[in-house]
Amino acid sequence: MRKGKFIFFRLPSLIVFGLFLFVFCVPSPVLAKMKEIRVWGGTGEDHKDKKGRKWYGAQKDKQKWGGFVDLLPRTASAQGTPLTDDAEKLRKKHGYDEELFFHVSWAANPATVKYEFKTGKGVFDVTYMVREHWSPNNRGYDIIIEGDIVEKLYVTPGKGEIDIKEYKKIDVTDGSMEVELKGNAATKKGDLNPMFSALEVLGQAGTAVGSAGKLTATWGTVKQGFR
Repeated sequence: MRKGKFIFFRLPSLIVFGLFLFVFCVPSPVLAKMKEIRVWGGTGEDHKDKKGRKWYGAQKDKQKWGGFVDLLPRTASAQGTPLTDDAEKLRKKHGYDEELFFHVSWAANPATVKYEFKTGKGVFDVTYMVREHWSPNNRGYDIIIEGDIVEKLYVTPGKGEIDIKEYKKIDVTDGSMEVELKGNAATKKGDLNPMFSALEVLGQAGTAVGSAGKLTATWGTVKQGFR
């Protein structure tokens, strides 16, 4: 008799546990959001780097990951020309392939380079990469993420040099991140055509929809029913 009562009183908890598994452990379009998006400029071809990471060709729109907005960027290539020794050291320090700095996507001022990334809601880190070849120390623009200028009056480096800039804790509330590069005459540079070599968007741990933190908290609540 005691055994029967034990099963009876445990039944509601088992039902709750089953619902928990269905909602949080079964993949769904709502919970399965991209946490990492990488694109490289100046090409429509995808690239798999030496670490096995996929970089999407930036010359596309309306992709699963996102794409350019409004205007297809122009392209330019510096493939076959070497990076400086300092640039080589910098890219190796950050663990990026040399190929990512072969090409650029750019726009002729006053047009802008604008991209949408389908990140889902959460907090993200963005890495901006560029290699200068055409207007060394003479190209100026603003870097804008989610409507905020994160790098005002940016000027590209010297010929054969690269920049790798990181912008932390970008809050995305509508499920889509916008990155825009816009020429700014206030830089007093002769070239206001914005460009990029590669962009990397990484979700911070525990911030995306269906994050491990939410899962743990919910599981802690469910476990109370088994005690």
